[in-house]
Formats: sequence, structure tokens, C-alpha cells
Amino acid sequence: MKAVRIIEPFKVECIDVPKPTPKPGQALLKIMAAGICGSDIGAFRGTNNLVSYPRIIGHELSCIVESIPEDNNPKNIKVGDRVVVEPYLHCDHCYPCSIGRTNCCTSLQTLGVHTDGGMCEYFCHPGHMLVKIPEGMTWEQAAMAEPLTISLHGIHRGGFKAGEYCVVTGAGPIGLAAAMTAQAYNGHAILIDIVQERLDFAKNVAGIEYVINSSVEDPVKRISEITNGTMAQLVVECSGANSAIRAALDYACNAGRITLTGWPKKETSLPTDMITKKELDIRGGRNSAGEFEEALELIHTRRVDMEKLLTKVVTADEAPATIIDIEKNPGNYMKVIVKF
Repeated sequence: MKAVRIIEPFKVECIDVPKPTPKPGQALLKIMAAGICGSDIGAFRGTNNLVSYPRIIGHELSCIVESIPEDNNPKNIKVGDRVVVEPYLHCDHCYPCSIGRTNCCTSLQTLGVHTDGGMCEYFCHPGHMLVKIPEGMTWEQAAMAEPLTISLHGIHRGGFKAGEYCVVTGAGPIGLAAAMTAQAYNGHAILIDIVQERLDFAKNVAGIEYVINSSVEDPVKRISEITNGTMAQLVVECSGANSAIRAALDYACNAGRITLTGWPKKETSLPTDMITKKELDIRGGRNSAGEFEEALELIHTRRVDMEKLLTKVVTADEAPATIIDIEKNPGNYMKVIVKF
């Protein structure tokens, strides 16, 4: 079968590998579509120190069930069902797992990062970690559920409520989806970035209510104007930039909340006196936990229209050249789907 594999940093190929055989508890899946994620580009660049090589990438997956064990199938999924994959392998017995926060399992493994992913024609995965796709959804739509779950998790971790102002920093796919989600839940999204083309896309294509280019205007002043001086009840940081993490404290209102979803490359120095003075709640937001059904429903009803973020669809044979071009020209892409 075909598989897209990163051999080492800056070397990617579409190769032939043996079709896998499911182990006990695993389902055999025919992959129909796989999204290319920012973490895949990080693996290609060699900047993700969690990745070992060689590595088959891919964790944004939509598939058809070819076989599934009866004893590891709590959702009664059947052969032929259309499903997405929960790609975060967890132990089920550490403290985070015991309280349902499997996304921060102490031995967490993410497909395509710690272990081989599903950007291939067939893939094996635990039977209990599959979620049915609603009728009528395309394979491309379903493959975009995973990135939406990341955005949803950040919104939920921040306790977002209807009517609130939500500042999102970083206008990549996760940030855009977070802003779209805030608006889907009847809030006001304010999206901040330094790339005007991404902000124009957010405003004109994705329909984000407010956008701010922090390289040409003062975001604190503009947020104050938009919110009539209150500032944002929730800030969701999706860029991973140290400057944006620090600025989140300025954007949040007194008694506000901040969710840190982006992954910084180095430690961020924060003024803890401001955290105390404003009594801010700051929470991490890693991956997702239990949000796939919600993401699929939001996409299916187009309350969050993830197809607006779809740049192009390519074949497995075209994937290596596409990954190389995304790394060179990231501004030309939002979301790319590989079809099998």
C-alpha cells in the first residue's frame, strides 16, 4: 500500500509498505482522506523534538471500517461504517486518564508524531477510538474534524459563554477555527495576527467579525474600542509565539480567562503581578478529549464551515511535493487534504 513517510528532516516520500494486520482490539481501516497538519510540517522541518525518524505522518483521518473486534467496540460500529479516528493513544490508568482528561495522559502518543500515523491506504487503530461520521459529510469535511477539536478544546477550557468577546491570537487553521467556533456559539471573535493576507482571508472568507494586524495597530487600544473598555473575557492563544503569550495578559479583562493552545519553542516570562491584579485564570489546552462528536456536528450543520479553510486536495503521490511547497511557502496554504 502507499504511505507518506518522512525519512529524515527535509526528506519526504510516497512509498510502498505492507498492508497492516490488526492486533487484538484493533480495527482495520481503509483511509479515504488525511489532512496535512502543522505538526507534519514541523516533523518535515525537524523542529518537533517529539518526532523520531523515519515516520509515517497523518492524524487527521476519515476512513471506512474494514474489520472491527466485537470485544472493543462500545459504540457498535459496523464493517462499512464511515468513521474518523481519535489519534491520541493513552494508557487509561494514569491520573489524567482516570478523570477523563486522556489528552494529557502521562504516556500520551500522538499518531504521526510519537508513532506511525495514518497517511496511508490502510491503518489499524483501537476499535474504541473511532467516531461515526454523520450521513452526507464528505471525506474532506470529516478529515477536518480533528483540527476543529483542538480549537473546541481551547474554547471549552476557557469556559466560553455566549455574548462574550473572545480574542484569538494566530490566524492559522486552529486560530481561525477557534474564532469561527466562538461566533458559532453566539460570541464575538477578535482575531489577531501579523500577516495581513491571513487576516483578509479571515474577514472576507471565514467571516470573522473583527481582525487586528498587531504589526500596524495597537491591539490593546483596538480591543478596548471594540469591547467598550471591558477587554476580552476569553483569550485563546493559538500561535505559540512568546510575544503573543505575553500579550494575552493585556488583552484579557479583569477576572478574564486565557487558554494557551499554541506550543512555544521556549519559556515565556510573564508578569505575575498582573495575573494577580486581574485575577486571571490561565489554562493549558492540549489536543482534545471527547470533542469529536461535537466537531463533526458543527461541520455537518456548517455552523463552523471548515471547508472554507480547504486550500486544495492532492493525491498520495502528490503529497511529498506539496509538503515541500508548504514548508517553503506557508502563506499560500491553509489546509490541504490528501485523498486515497
